[in-house]
Amino acid sequence: MKLFNTKNIIKLLAVLFIAITVVSCQRDGSAAEDDLPQEDLTNIILKVRDISPGSTAAAIAYNYSMGAGGAQSIKLEDGKTYEVIAEFKNGNDDATEEIEAAKDEHFLVFNFPNSDISLTRTDGPKSTRGDGKRVGLKTEWVVNKAIKNPAATSQLIFTLYHEPASVTEDSQGSGNGVVFGTQVGGETDAQANYTITN
Repeated sequence: MKLFNTKNIIKLLAVLFIAITVVSCQRDGSAAEDDLPQEDLTNIILKVRDISPGSTAAAIAYNYSMGAGGAQSIKLEDGKTYEVIAEFKNGNDDATEEIEAAKDEHFLVFNFPNSDISLTRTDGPKSTRGDGKRVGLKTEWVVNKAIKNPAATSQLIFTLYHEPASVTEDSQGSGNGVVFGTQVGGETDAQANYTITN
């Protein structure tokens, strides 16, 4: 019967120590950690579908690539109503489910500089937080005026916050546009800028 010598035991203990150290450095799933760090998001996709009476239009996917620069243009017509569904990607993987799974830790803010758009959050139970506030993964936009001032840029600044201390679905005027949703504290998980055209 062959016994381990001291060198082998020391090597085995070293390997076990390294393995335990690596495992202990992994996320423990605590609420203080970001379950969806910004560097893990590669694309934000807004699926925009005209749901005005009589419309049979299919959804158009507007894809914002993180870090690519530039702003994808979203075409909106005055007087129309749109259903907008937000999706988040990490490569080919759908990260939206991670946001839904941690819905109490996430909130979306929609800022429409230079546009007159009324936004209503229409999230179902999968993306409605425990405090009753809807994350904003599904919304309805009524476009009163897509471009208020032709001399200025109309856009959507779309921000996903992680672990805000408090949130509201309220809207407030901001310069020549409206911001839907407010948050106190938290960190930005993702932000995308879309230019609005008509």
